[in-house]
Amino acid sequence: MVNPFPFSAIVGQDDMRLAFMIAAVDPSVGGVLAFGDRGTGKSTAVRALAALLPKIRVVAGCPYNCAPENRAGLCGACTGEAKPKAEQRGAPVVDLPLGATEDRVVGALNLERALAAGEKHYEPGLLARANRGFLYIEEVNLLEDHLVDLLLDVAASGVNLVEREGLSLSHPARFVLIGSGNPEEGELRPQMLDRFGLAVEVRTPQDVPTRIEVVRRRNDYDRDPEAFHRTWAGAERKLRAQITHARERVASVETSDAALERATRLCIALGADGLRGELTLIRAARAFAALEDVPAIGDKELKRLAPMVLSHRLRRNPLDDGGSAPRVQRAIEEVFGP
Repeated sequence: MVNPFPFSAIVGQDDMRLAFMIAAVDPSVGGVLAFGDRGTGKSTAVRALAALLPKIRVVAGCPYNCAPENRAGLCGACTGEAKPKAEQRGAPVVDLPLGATEDRVVGALNLERALAAGEKHYEPGLLARANRGFLYIEEVNLLEDHLVDLLLDVAASGVNLVEREGLSLSHPARFVLIGSGNPEEGELRPQMLDRFGLAVEVRTPQDVPTRIEVVRRRNDYDRDPEAFHRTWAGAERKLRAQITHARERVASVETSDAALERATRLCIALGADGLRGELTLIRAARAFAALEDVPAIGDKELKRLAPMVLSHRLRRNPLDDGGSAPRVQRAIEEVFGP
């Protein structure tokens, strides 16, 4: 199996790369939506992220990736073990195809065992595999409505409840949702859009040196993937260590009253509905501060993350043709100063 393109070798797309790293540091931020032009490395970045992430400790043999140290979050099978054995696995990054059936997503009765042995056996689905990892949906704006409704329920509760074909069970399903798509092919439902903590616009580079470097690196990777990986192995180790360190210290990053006030004033200035904007902005800024190894959230972190957190949460203004990004920038200048 060929290793995916290294995350550290991706040229440009700074917002997308930063958003993915923030989601890796603190999953409570709520996932990442990457919308933009075709052929800009969205899928490449997601698969590169999978190889970059540190391994996780799971209960040996558990299909749901249960964490042995989290007794309250264990599945039914793992709860019955007094002291479950642990093993390490790569952090799961699971693709959800557009044509996937509901059975494949949530899991279903294993018909072979039911017919052969006459016993009901649950076959875990994609949500089980994605627990404690990432669920990636390419062209998320084209996902069928019944699957959108299902994902909204599971994302809100962190539990996949299966009631079908005589089965009645539940298992943990906490994952970071990553979606990509082209806005020209259709818009995303507002309920689904609100579930993404961060949204980034991915555009084709317009300067010649950047485009040449993208083509050069991709060409080098296609010719000899192993040699290309050896070249970038040091940078990958450094990024992996940065994420690991940030995870360890993110809870200790200080959030001052001044930072809370700035975030609140910014959301009020933009007319953001609800309080999810402030909560996500603070969480994302805290993860960014941990990645930058600074002790507290400051204006730099809030200003850097505000467009990613708030642009997709704004009501449309028919009198403003500029879109949401300029509105966020104007609000930043109003609250923080030019």
